[in-house]
Amino acid sequence: MLFPEKEIPLKDGRTAILRSPTREDAKALVDYMVQTAGETDFLLRTPTECTMTAEAEAAFLQSFCDSPDSVMILCTVDGVLAGNCQITRMNRLKTRHRGSVAIALLKEYWSLGIGTALFREMIAIAEDWGLKQLELEYIEGNDRARRLYEKMGFHTTGALPNAIRLADGTMLKEFQMVRNME
Repeated sequence: MLFPEKEIPLKDGRTAILRSPTREDAKALVDYMVQTAGETDFLLRTPTECTMTAEAEAAFLQSFCDSPDSVMILCTVDGVLAGNCQITRMNRLKTRHRGSVAIALLKEYWSLGIGTALFREMIAIAEDWGLKQLELEYIEGNDRARRLYEKMGFHTTGALPNAIRLADGTMLKEFQMVRNME
């Protein structure tokens, strides 16, 4: 599904652009994934696991644009890819009332209001789709993300112990959160 382009003001006075990805964004998104994965241990992938080619990423982006059940939103600031998010509606009859959301931002763009703006858009899409529940996961220690999720109406519903193993052997929980839409 396509997302209509929208401008949002940032806390530092700049303007960000929210929009759907295009095939031309593929190389920038691959580079962005490598960078975000290297900036934090709170994403599920490491930089070395970001091995997709620009061609494969372009096909993936096209699948998002073509899907009636998924939306990806890119955020650019001064022409630089600063963040992205996605919402995917479950596609089985018994779970079609649920949606899964994910978000990432380059560290340089944290605390500017981008995460809040992206969540507002995903929540609006969920409402348009008639979803009853949004779901996400976060990794133990990611208090910045947890606070954002709570601000956006999510609450913790469970934890999976030892779900994440860092390179140094540290084991972390993965928390599940839900936002009821009713």
